[in-house]
Amino acid sequence: MTIGNTDERKERKWGEYFMIGFHREKKPDMQGVNLFVSILVCYPEISTVNYEPEHDTIHFTFAMNAIPNKLDYERVGHLLQESILTYHSLEGYKARRIEVYLEGQGHTAFFNIVRDVQSISRGEISLITALMRDNFGDILMTDPGQDDSDDVEADIIAHEDAIDHMIHTLKHTRLKSRLVGIREEGRVLVFNK
Repeated sequence: MTIGNTDERKERKWGEYFMIGFHREKKPDMQGVNLFVSILVCYPEISTVNYEPEHDTIHFTFAMNAIPNKLDYERVGHLLQESILTYHSLEGYKARRIEVYLEGQGHTAFFNIVRDVQSISRGEISLITALMRDNFGDILMTDPGQDDSDDVEADIIAHEDAIDHMIHTLKHTRLKSRLVGIREEGRVLVFNK
């Protein structure tokens, strides 16, 4: 099942968006689907994003083509936590859940960051992504599919604005289903579990 405006997808030179439902009887929450598509379009460093309704959390995963050493992982994990807490302090509210962990499979590492929906913001997602790029840019796997045309830049700006709106809506309307967004070969896929 494909989602999104068909004409809009045809115009995109660097990606496609798909929604695949694991349970056909469930209707996907389009607000969540659109949020995940926008996050993955705006932040090519994020390889997957998941929503867990049981804990009302969003999980961001950054894939790396090498496993960082323990000291680098711990240093960056601490830096991320401190930066998020400082960001929230400046914004005037508290983060409820910040969890950072590393998983490995062969020569690939997955740096995971878990955040509560109630305190997440686009500014924080930008901060997290910038810190990951600054500290692991040489091993961070990013989506090379985006070009630098004015149309793509305008599209990204529209997605950024949509992220702010959709996060605000998500804080007041909890999603019922687990969502998983991934990027694969220049495309963004969102699954409804």
